[in-house]
Amino acid sequence: MGLDKTADGRPILTGASRLPPMQPTHAPKAQRTSTAKTEPKRKTRDRFAVLNSFVDCTMHKLTRREIAVWMILYRDTRNGTARTSQGNIARRAGMSVKSVKIATGKLIDAGLIRVVFQGGLNRGPSRFQVDPLGNRGSVTGEP
Repeated sequence: MGLDKTADGRPILTGASRLPPMQPTHAPKAQRTSTAKTEPKRKTRDRFAVLNSFVDCTMHKLTRREIAVWMILYRDTRNGTARTSQGNIARRAGMSVKSVKIATGKLIDAGLIRVVFQGGLNRGPSRFQVDPLGNRGSVTGEP
């Protein structure tokens, strides 16, 4: 099974009308000066640092429903706030809206989330800021 060749002996690649250049046309990584590609990586790294802090320092103090609500709010955080309805959280976490309300209240009391905008009927969903460590002490009420 031989390759077809041009008159000067170069192989012909069937199915391709244009081959990529033999040498890369872009600058090597060390010579690139743009920071546009590093910014998303930094944001991702920062989000993992927050998640790691939550898992290492806070999660063991919470109930399963509080963890589920916090994780959903954290996942939905854009530009520093999470904007998600309690019904949507309940559906995604597999729990009732009442359970979401209880968990949200406990997370607020623990300082793990803060209400930025109180939503409601004809007002839309509430907006929350999410904090991985809490700022008001222990979740369990212990000193």
